[in-house]
Amino acid sequence: MAPFVAVVYAFAVVMLGTTLPTPLYAIYAGELDFGVTTTTVIFGVYAAGVIFALICFGRWSDVIGRRPLLLAGAILSAISAVIFLTAGPVWQLLVGRIVSGLSAGIYTGAATAAVIELAPPSWQQRAPAIATAANIGGLGLGPLIAGVLAEWGPAPLRTPFILDIALVALAFVGVWVLTESVDRRPGARLSVQRLSIPAPVRGVFARAAIAAFAGFAVMGTFTGVAPSFISHIIGNDSHAVAGLVVGLLFGTSALTQILTRRMPTESALIIGCGVLVVGVGVIIAGLVAASLAILIVGGIICGVGQGMSFAKGLAAVVAASPGDRRAEVTSTYFVVAYVALSIPIIGEGIAASHWGLRTAGVAFNIAVAALAAIALILTVIAARRADEG
Repeated sequence: MAPFVAVVYAFAVVMLGTTLPTPLYAIYAGELDFGVTTTTVIFGVYAAGVIFALICFGRWSDVIGRRPLLLAGAILSAISAVIFLTAGPVWQLLVGRIVSGLSAGIYTGAATAAVIELAPPSWQQRAPAIATAANIGGLGLGPLIAGVLAEWGPAPLRTPFILDIALVALAFVGVWVLTESVDRRPGARLSVQRLSIPAPVRGVFARAAIAAFAGFAVMGTFTGVAPSFISHIIGNDSHAVAGLVVGLLFGTSALTQILTRRMPTESALIIGCGVLVVGVGVIIAGLVAASLAILIVGGIICGVGQGMSFAKGLAAVVAASPGDRRAEVTSTYFVVAYVALSIPIIGEGIAASHWGLRTAGVAFNIAVAALAAIALILTVIAARRADEG
């Protein structure tokens, strides 16, 4: 049981570190004199690190073992925290985010596999859900912890990262004493993860990927811009509130994925896409009305929709993929999701500099709602064809 707990803890802590800076960007912007566009670029480059790690290191833990990759990811997470702790110019924040993305990309595959492999027999069926909870739950805890420390603790740009380094150090020790769960194959060579979609999977992949793109775009735009919107438009300068609002989105997503794990895939994908459309509509209403309460409700609804559509979309893709090509299809799915986490938010930042934060937010969320609606329509059509067949 102890190795299982150690890996779950390490997974949550590493993911926590990736969202820790979220409520602090407003402080950095004031001290370093940059605007929303720069904020969104700093946030968005994180995905570049994740995608690079997924492609380059995605298969390494199957070859050299989970433990070396988990240790490397923890070290990168600590390095990212040190970079932010000593951050001065903007380029240093960019480097910190990329390094943070590398740690997350390594843990996305290696830690998920390790959690499932190290789960006690009585926990085996719940292990995938626990891995999801550690992943998304860690992402939700990051902004919440940083927001609280920034609001009421000393040195708001230092204290969160000092705590993070301490948490990562404990995770490193826990992983260090683990017994390797993978039997290394003699002569196996390291390779880059290929990305491709076999022809029989493309229909399922298309609608699942569109839903994933929409859900992660909501997470990206909400996480990257919501703190600025709360501060500049609503006039609430509380870092704790900004962290809470973002944390609720991730927390709701994690809880939803756990509660709906036994729900039929197609039904959950349809409902999830529909809920996502509704949630984005509520967020748009919150932006137009400059209402914090409506924005929070929209974030919670989107968390439900994103949690259902992403988890069940992944399940549909995995089920449809040939066994010998499952890793590359899954990696492609994650790459699509993380592209959605970066490009839309950077685009929204650029648009905000020309149109204003509120107008850009409304426009981009309308586009996201349209994507979720397309995924919903495609899934309904596919479900009807399956029933008729």
